[in-house]
This record gives sequence, C-alpha cells and structure tokens, in this order.
Amino acid sequence: MPALARAFLIAGAGGFLFSLPWPSLVAGAALVVVAALLALRAVWRWERTHVIMTDDRLALVRGTLRRRTAAVRLERVGAVEVDQSLLGRMLGYGTLVAGPLQITYVPQPRSVYELGESHSP
Repeated sequence: MPALARAFLIAGAGGFLFSLPWPSLVAGAALVVVAALLALRAVWRWERTHVIMTDDRLALVRGTLRRRTAAVRLERVGAVEVDQSLLGRMLGYGTLVAGPLQITYVPQPRSVYELGESHSP
C-alpha cells in the first residue's frame, strides 16, 4: 500500500477515535499526528526523487542527505512508455516503464518521456 494512502487510513482511524470520549480522544489525536508525519515523509520523498532521461540513459536520483542514483542504458531496455491512470493525469503523476524497470509516481512523466524522445536519433 502506498505511504500516502496508509497515512490517510491512519488519519481516518484517528479522526474516528478523536470523536469518542476522553481516553480514546488522546489516542485519536496521536494517530492524527502520526498520519500527518507519515504523509509529510511520503511527500518529501516524492519531491526529492528525480527521473532524468538523456539520449542514452535513464537515471533515477533519490534522497536528501544520502543521494542514491541508479541508471540504465536505454539500449538495454528498449521502448520507454508512460502509464497514467485518470487520477494520475489529473494530479500530474504516472509510471514510467522502461523494459522490466517500472518507476512509479513520477511527477509529470510525459515531460520526461518527451525529453527522451527529443534526443532520439
């Protein structure tokens, strides 16, 4: 389950407990705080992830304090595709599929894809 969906479920449970009398109210407030922190972490990780596509490689850069980069040559993966649901199109995210490699929740995946297409021979 994606981290943001998990945070919303926890927030819903916390909101329900928050509406109950005294002992449950404290647990509900704690769950809402935990959910907010989980959502903030998920958004931060998403914001700090970059997909870079050049004419010969596809790279994924993640992290804030500790940066991790993974790259693959495009000649090894063949076709690069973009998969977007209706919700993904409305919110501006999607999945970039390069052979067996799938990078989910890519912000503005069409722009990454078009950048790669403009560099192809």
